[in-house]
Amino acid sequence: MRHVPRPLECVFTAAFVLLSTGCGGDDDDVVVAPPVATEAAPTAATCPTEVAAVARCLSGKDSAGAYYFIAMPTTWNNTLVLHAHGGPELGGAPTSADRSAEDLVRWAVMVKAGYAWAGSTFRQGGVEVRAAAADTERLRGIFRSHVAQPRRTILHGQSWGANVAAKAAETYTAATSGGVAPYDAVLLTSGVLGGGTRSYDFRLDLRVLYQHLCNNHPRPSEPQYPLAIGLPKDSTMTSADLAARTAECLALDKPQAQRTAEQQAKVQTIVNVIKIPASSIQSHLNWGTFHFKDITHLRTGGASPFGNVGAAYAGSADDAALNAAVQRFTADPAAYRKFAEDTDLTGKIPVPVLTLKAVNDPTAFVELDAHFKTTMAAGGSADRLVQTFADFATHSYLSDPTYVALMDRLMVWVDQGVKPTPDSVAAKCPEFEATFGTGCKFLPAYQAPALATRVPERTRP
Repeated sequence: MRHVPRPLECVFTAAFVLLSTGCGGDDDDVVVAPPVATEAAPTAATCPTEVAAVARCLSGKDSAGAYYFIAMPTTWNNTLVLHAHGGPELGGAPTSADRSAEDLVRWAVMVKAGYAWAGSTFRQGGVEVRAAAADTERLRGIFRSHVAQPRRTILHGQSWGANVAAKAAETYTAATSGGVAPYDAVLLTSGVLGGGTRSYDFRLDLRVLYQHLCNNHPRPSEPQYPLAIGLPKDSTMTSADLAARTAECLALDKPQAQRTAEQQAKVQTIVNVIKIPASSIQSHLNWGTFHFKDITHLRTGGASPFGNVGAAYAGSADDAALNAAVQRFTADPAAYRKFAEDTDLTGKIPVPVLTLKAVNDPTAFVELDAHFKTTMAAGGSADRLVQTFADFATHSYLSDPTYVALMDRLMVWVDQGVKPTPDSVAAKCPEFEATFGTGCKFLPAYQAPALATRVPERTRP
């Protein structure tokens, strides 16, 4: 497939409506929006040190309020990597392009390898996937209108941004874009790929187990609330407040040797039942508190889409007693449907998709990739998916040659029709170590276990 320049009035921006257009195709339900020509051009920006020697940088703010950062290599291979960042960030609307600039630093290897890079902050903080996908698509239009028209555009999603990128790839297609495919391929790394209705189940499991063990979130002396909502809407709890409570009960702020026997026993129970490392308990508890609050009160009308009725927990000293004691919550059907509509995936992605996951990723479990494989098959896209796995125990970033190898094989797939295999990606990676440093740890024979082997199934609306 080849990018063909399109009339500016046919290029998407985010605040889309459904109407008939003259941009090609016979479908009366073509997704269109105000033209990118209404978007202000980006202005020159100071490049981060990591890419300053090999690129020029631009930044700006789009019409929906999202900031963005762009890096154009001095020697450009005519391919744009459109980046959807992880998180999501909570709080209000962004006030600068700093988050995008920080992501550019992390993904500087893309620019060093000759790819143009563009990333949006997204227009708002919080867990809203479709809006973030629209912000990403709008940035593609800004780049094409005001910077350059790439021969290829690769959509890259990292962590939560993989959910955003997959949603964008489903939403913005040749069928909805006047016959011209906006993206040539998709790269999803360390992805949260179970959709919102399954990716976050274990965080409710953590909340109920933590409360059973510690009984201080909330304390008995405080107003009680359903743990599935994260926090009451008017709560002023901070992450520091929550850390103080976990320090009381689990001593997560101390090395294992400095915990009491009771504290360590509770930590070990969480590790065994929730199947996360002790070092990740605090972060996941934060997400199960503050992200759940954002979802419940800002996205799903005050009701929670999360439930644990029917979940059978295992790994404690007495599973029967544990399952009888933990609090149970039923997901609100309307909230569940609304959250699913925004975050869950159909698997109907019409372009090549290449994924990468560390087998011991402590944040986005490797089992989520097994669920994504099932989703892609259900959407008729099984032949367009190749999954790779690597022997790392980190989430945010693996290694420079890893990503260069992935992009290399993905571009061969797009340009030559040669579909990669886990073996071919693994074999290619060492060729880049001399230039980009060591770090090739692909496991081409690895198969991700089913999500249900890690997160217990439950009753769903």
